Amino acid sequence: MTAESSERAEHAGSGASYAAAGVDIEAGDRAVELMKEWVKKTRRPEVLGGLGGFAGLFDASALKRYERPLLASATDGVGTKVDLARRMGVYDTIGHDLVGMVVDDLVVCGAEPLFMTDYICVGKVHPERVAAIVKGIAEGCVLAGCALVGGETAEHPGLLGEDDFDVAGAGTGVVEADRLLGADRIRTGDTVIAMASSGLHSNGYSLVRHVLFERAKMSLDQQVEEFGRTLGEELLEPTKIYSLDCLALTRTTEVHAFSHVTGGGLANNLARVIPDNLHAVVDRSTWTPGAVFDLVGTAGDVERLELEKTLNMGVGMIAVVPEESVDAALTTLADRGVDAWVAGEITDRGEHTTGATLTGDYAN
Repeated sequence: MTAESSERAEHAGSGASYAAAGVDIEAGDRAVELMKEWVKKTRRPEVLGGLGGFAGLFDASALKRYERPLLASATDGVGTKVDLARRMGVYDTIGHDLVGMVVDDLVVCGAEPLFMTDYICVGKVHPERVAAIVKGIAEGCVLAGCALVGGETAEHPGLLGEDDFDVAGAGTGVVEADRLLGADRIRTGDTVIAMASSGLHSNGYSLVRHVLFERAKMSLDQQVEEFGRTLGEELLEPTKIYSLDCLALTRTTEVHAFSHVTGGGLANNLARVIPDNLHAVVDRSTWTPGAVFDLVGTAGDVERLELEKTLNMGVGMIAVVPEESVDAALTTLADRGVDAWVAGEITDRGEHTTGATLTGDYAN
């Protein structure tokens, strides 16, 4: 061995490396192995190949049964709710939230969710944690009837703390062109049907965290009598996924439009599917918001209008149906275990400057 080669050998391993920079490829590989069993549970017959390829494959020949298939796409995340999951060390529910945010945007136009991909960004790969997140996403996909065909786990040392993470996802669905739902189908006299939310879902958590933790000084492990569980357990309640329920409605009765109640609240999201010449009137007295909404309002002295433009107030999805379809729609939803009720109607726009308003007071 020469002196030069001896010196190189002596200093081998002392140079920069990906691992030294904070990226653990082996941990990433371990995470992929752990998540494979959950991804398999979401498989649809149109999915080709398995997890680990560069792209997910979906057999588009399945769309031949459509006369004129329209592809719908949506992408979303779950916002600052991930911080609560991190603080509680609970990682297998946040995926339900992600799926709900994506697929229930797709179904608004009547589209059947076909497949999703996810993106998980972490400060440090803890394989079991990543697998738990994917487990939740896979379980959500099963509830939505769509496949999880792939995703990405990115490790960002130096940008995120070792326990920090964020999630996002994108989904694709399909709807027959002549069955596309939306504002052009809505008519005066249509009925607004509300579907109950499971809680806060995945919106407004910046306000919720500010009010409950910074102002009210509450803790995640604090028992709350009205909830019958801890504050943290209530706040992590997964988003309800409505896609299969909405699709069932379109098969059993006539539906003119759906509205997914997310950021911006009920009135603003409903207004997005109301035509310019019409108006949706929703009666607050037809339901009682859950205790978590009252807690946020009272603990932060938050005005009702501010709550309503931030939180879903107990309604996660809206269906607009012709009057003659109301009974069939409510029966279908009841048979599927969905709490739903008549909440309002469609009228002429008149003097209203917005597409939807809430009237009256909430029931006690």
